Formats: sequence, C-alpha cells, structure tokens
Amino acid sequence: MAHLFSPLTLRSVTLRNRIVLSPMCQYSAGEDGQATDWHRVHYGARAIGGVGLILLEATAVEARGRISRADLGLWEDAQIEPLIPLVRFCREQGAVMGVQLAHAGRKAWSAHRGVGPATPVGPSPLPHDEGWVVPHALDLEEIEGIVAAFAAAARRALAAGFDVVEVHAAHGYLLNQFLSPLANRRDDDYGGPLRNRARLLLRAVEAVRAVWPEERPLFVRISATDWAEGGVTVEDQVQVARWLKGRGVDLVDCSSGGIGQPPPDRVGPGYQVPFAERIRREAEIPTMAVGLITTPELADEIVRNGRADLVALGRELLRHPHWPLDAAHALGCPFPWPRQYRRAAPAKAG
Repeated sequence: MAHLFSPLTLRSVTLRNRIVLSPMCQYSAGEDGQATDWHRVHYGARAIGGVGLILLEATAVEARGRISRADLGLWEDAQIEPLIPLVRFCREQGAVMGVQLAHAGRKAWSAHRGVGPATPVGPSPLPHDEGWVVPHALDLEEIEGIVAAFAAAARRALAAGFDVVEVHAAHGYLLNQFLSPLANRRDDDYGGPLRNRARLLLRAVEAVRAVWPEERPLFVRISATDWAEGGVTVEDQVQVARWLKGRGVDLVDCSSGGIGQPPPDRVGPGYQVPFAERIRREAEIPTMAVGLITTPELADEIVRNGRADLVALGRELLRHPHWPLDAAHALGCPFPWPRQYRRAAPAKAG
C-alpha cells in the first residue's frame, strides 16, 4: 500500500516521497525576473528538509503576466542562468525540481488599482475587482502569442534543468479566467461552452507538451471550483481533466477559487482534498491535494486511502522547512537525514 514516504514514478522521474512544496510566490526576484540568493536559500532549505518535489513559484511567461513586479520569469533567455545552480543544488539534495509556468492576465500587478505602465489582458474587458484596471480582451492573434509564450518558457525551463513543468490554470489567473464564465464573456471559439472556454488551456498544454521531453512529467494546476454561482464547478473540471489526460498531462494539482469569490468561511484541514479525490476517481488521472494540510497523519491518510497521489504543503513548509524529516519520524518511516544533520537526527531516523 502506498504511503506518504513511498516513492512515486511519473514517466521516467521518481519522487522519493509524496510530499510537495506547493508553488508560493516569494516576491523576491529582481526587476528583470531573475532568481536571487533568496530563492537559492529558500528552495535549498526545503530540499535539505526532505521534500520529494519542489515546485517553484508562479514563473511568468510574459513580463506583463507577472503577479507582482518581483516575480520570477522565463520570458527571456537571460533568466535561465540564475536558475541553474538553484536547480542543481536542490537535485543534489534528492529533490525533484519543477517550475510552475504562469500568466496573471487581468490579475497582473499592473492591474491592481492602476499601478504600473502595462495594460493587463484577459478574455473579456472585465476587471478582477472594483478599482482594478479594465483589461484588454485578447484577440485571436494575441492568443497565438500567449500559446507560444508558454512553449518558449517550457524550453527555457528545460535548459535550466527542471524535471517537471506545471501549467498554472488556477487562482483567477489568465488560463483560469478563460475557463470561468464569470470572467469569460467571449462569443468566439474561446467563449461560451466549456470546450471553448478550455481551448486556451488545452492549446497551451499541447504547445508545452510538444517541446517538453516525453520522459518528463507535465502537471496542470486547476481551481476545482470558483466558489460562486455561475462559475466553474468540480463537474466541469472533471471533464477538463479528461481532456488534459488525453493531451499528455500526467497529474492534476487540485486547488480552488481566485476568480473573485472567497472560499467558504468554514474551512478546515484538508477541505480541498475531496476535489483531488473526485477528479482522480472520475477522470482516472493522478492528482495532488493541497489546502490546510499540516499534520503527518492527515497527509499520510490522503495517500494511503487513495484520495490523491501527492500532497502539497504551502504555509506549513514556510513555518517548518524540515517538516518531512519530522513527519517521517512521527509516522515511523525510515527516511535518511542529510549527512551534515545526522548528529541531530532522532535515534530511529535513517
């Protein structure tokens, strides 16, 4: 039976355990979108701490698609070199390295209450919220440019040495905006029925898969629900997951929200796990669960009971970089500590 510390192989890549550092913006890149010492130390610490897979934060495929001015980017070749030593060091510590490719669309930093010189883009001229800039609705030629930008960023991710690419289609960013009827009011081939609203995501995935090596996994992060009437539902996303699987996606990372409506007031540990469980079962594709998963027992239960194949931790790994090492001890699973730290390891640790 699989458990939290059992390995998982996707294509030719094997993760040493089922624990993932969820992609979280660090707002620490230079103005040019390049990685800094902060990123090398931050991600390196989680690799030392025993994480199986590290997914770097939302990394913009276009300069205008940044969530903040201090986001990482892969929109130009100069951004490759600073990532290479980061990726190399984390892999030397045993972590598989992934990067999340993203475009913020109407939620770009330039759209927030008129800050910045760039006009944000989106599926329709609908601002994210009151006081935000009205985005420019992408025309068909510009959509081709977005697809090309995702493919070009994937090529750069390969040059930097990443093992996994994740396409970000959640949390109210551009690909999620096209998916959601709350943000997408188009009447062309990219609007209306679900198949049309999913078209940009599916084309971006096809373009990435075409340049990403066959032996390396491709993930997609989705928002399983908009938490709002008239928005995307988990039933919609089960169908989207089926389409993604047919296009070479290996795992669906299941989150929620971001279009505008906040999640319900009453949330608790593992509140998003049912999304991962349902999509895994009905779309027959591996999934990753995320959201208020903080204890080894809950994380292990999710994997043991087949509710998801991977468990992603966010804030808990900010608080506790060595969470996997302590979780292995708590669950009685032998797991090797870094050689430099073994003098501090519990007696039964690996």
